Formats: sequence, structure tokens, C-alpha cells
Amino acid sequence: MLQIKTFPFNPFQVNTYVLYDETGECAIVDAATYEEHEQRQLQAFMDEKQLKPVCLLTTHAHIDHILGNNFINETYALKPLMHKAGIDFLHHAVEYGQAFGFNVEQPVMPEKHLEEGDIVSFGHQKMKVLETPGHADGSLCFYHEKEGFVIAGDVLFQGGIGRTDLPTGNYETLIASIRNKLLCLPPDTKVYCGHGPATEIGFEKEQNPYINGSF
Repeated sequence: MLQIKTFPFNPFQVNTYVLYDETGECAIVDAATYEEHEQRQLQAFMDEKQLKPVCLLTTHAHIDHILGNNFINETYALKPLMHKAGIDFLHHAVEYGQAFGFNVEQPVMPEKHLEEGDIVSFGHQKMKVLETPGHADGSLCFYHEKEGFVIAGDVLFQGGIGRTDLPTGNYETLIASIRNKLLCLPPDTKVYCGHGPATEIGFEKEQNPYINGSF
């Protein structure tokens, strides 16, 4: 049975997700650990559940979502899996970090790039990769059809959408990604967001002002 644990990490309260099943294998999505106590909290959970991390997934490479990548690499020998269009964010991560008050080292680079339609596997689980640019180049969502959920990063929030005023953001592109990749999912699909609470596709179709035209 699939389990999902959410950790809101760093001052931006990024949702780091740990997905695991009865095999003990797990996927980490958006490793946002910054402070040492956050690193200890994540590691303690892994130890308590006797989990084996087998993949580190990145929805997008904004600095607040990759702060823990080096820690994961050093602790579990995993490199991030992400879209190649987001690599430039990694190249400039140190300066982006300084701009937002983070003291970071050059982050570890990906070992593999993900693209639309790729399947990410761990344990008995499979998630489909959806390309969803607009908030940032290289934005990805991870859809688990069998369990009925999607991990959406900063593409879609409860009652809102991702920012488009940061580098490579584009409002029209983001809305197209949401309409063409997320709103076509079943209405009861649960949406695990990059920040804040989870929501559902059907709820956002009806209530999200950016989607239903009431904004």
C-alpha cells in the first residue's frame, strides 16, 4: 500500500514528499531541507520506517525546492531526476540562493533527465511524467494513475497557480499546462502541491478563479 509523508521545509515551506510502499523503497520529491534539524527530521523518518530511497525527483529547480539535494546525495547517493530545461537554475543556484538569503553550495547535477511520458518506478509504484512549463522552465508533474493523485510542484495550488514573474515564468504557458495536462485528469484526482494544502482537480475546476474565469 502506498504511503505519502509530507514535510514542509525551509522558510518557504516547500512540501517535500516521501512516497513509499510495503517494499521499503521510496521516492523523495523536492528535497527542500535546509537547516540541520530538517535534515535530521527527514533522516529519522527514513530510519524509523526502514526506507530505502531509490530516486530523487525534482518538480522544478527553483532554489527553495533543491536546497536538500546535496544532503540527499551525500546521505543516500542519489542524484536528482529532472527536466533538462531546468538545468540553468542549477548553474546559478549559488547566486539565486544568496538573493533569497540562503547560503548554499553548488548543487549536485542530475544523472538523468526526465521527459513527457517517462515512467518513474519505485517499489511496486509507477508515476507518469508530465511536462508542465509556465512557472519555470523544466517544470514537471508526477501522475500516479492507479492511486489517483498528481504531485504538481508549483504549477497548481488550492485556489491559485504558480508565480509567473520569476525567470522563465510565463502566464499563458502556465495556464496552457494546467488546462492541457492537469484539468484533463479525473475530477477526484488529488493534487499534492509544492506549498500549502492538497486539493482536487474537480474542486479547482469549479473554485479556482484562475481556471474558471472569475479572476
